[in-house]
Amino acid sequence: MSWTSSLQRKLSEGLPYDQLLPDEQPAYVHSYVYLFGVATIGSFVLLVVTGVILAAFGPQWWHGAAVGHFFNSLHFWAAQAFFFFMVVHLWTAFFQGAWRDGRGLTWVSGVVTFLVSIVTAFTGYVSQQNFDSQWIATQGKDAMNSVGVGAFFNVLNFGQMYGFHVFIMPVVVAGLMGVHLTLVRLRGVVRPYDLPGPSKRRVSEVA
Repeated sequence: MSWTSSLQRKLSEGLPYDQLLPDEQPAYVHSYVYLFGVATIGSFVLLVVTGVILAAFGPQWWHGAAVGHFFNSLHFWAAQAFFFFMVVHLWTAFFQGAWRDGRGLTWVSGVVTFLVSIVTAFTGYVSQQNFDSQWIATQGKDAMNSVGVGAFFNVLNFGQMYGFHVFIMPVVVAGLMGVHLTLVRLRGVVRPYDLPGPSKRRVSEVA
C-alpha cells in the first residue's frame, strides 16, 4: 500500500466525508460558552483584512490620513477583541476540562496559539512607528538581551519587527489555528461535566 493510500484511509477513518458539514450538534453546543472560539476566529479575520490594508499603504497613511486612522483603529480594536475572546475561550475551556476524552493535543495547540499570539501582538506594538512603539521597544530590548535572543530578535529594528508582524507571525498563528480547528473537528467539542448525585447523566441529546 502506498503512502497516499494509507493517508487517504486514515483521513477517511478520522474525518468521514458525511461528517464534514454536520447539520446536527449536541444540545450543549447551543450554550454561549461555546461561542467564544468562533468570536476569536472572527476577530482574527478582521485583523488580517485590516492588517493587509495597513501594510499596503504604510505608516505615513495610517498616521496622516483620516481613512488611515480609521483602519488603524479597526486593527487596534480587532486585536483587543481577539485577545479578549481568546482569553475568555481559554478560561472556559480550562474550567470545562477541555483536555478530557483524548483531547490533550487540542488543548495544547490552543495554548500554544495563545502564546504565539502574544509574540505577534508584541511585534505589532513595536511596529506602530510612534512614541508608544519606541518606548515599548526600548524597554523590551533589555528583556530580549537577557534571555539571549537579542541578536536574532532585535526589537529596535523596525524592518525586522515589521517583517515578523506582517509576514511571519500571522502565518504561524493562522497555521496553529488551523491545526486547533482540525483537532476540534476530529475529536469533537468537549461535553460538560456529568451532573453530580444519583440523577447524574451525560448531556448528549441532539438539538
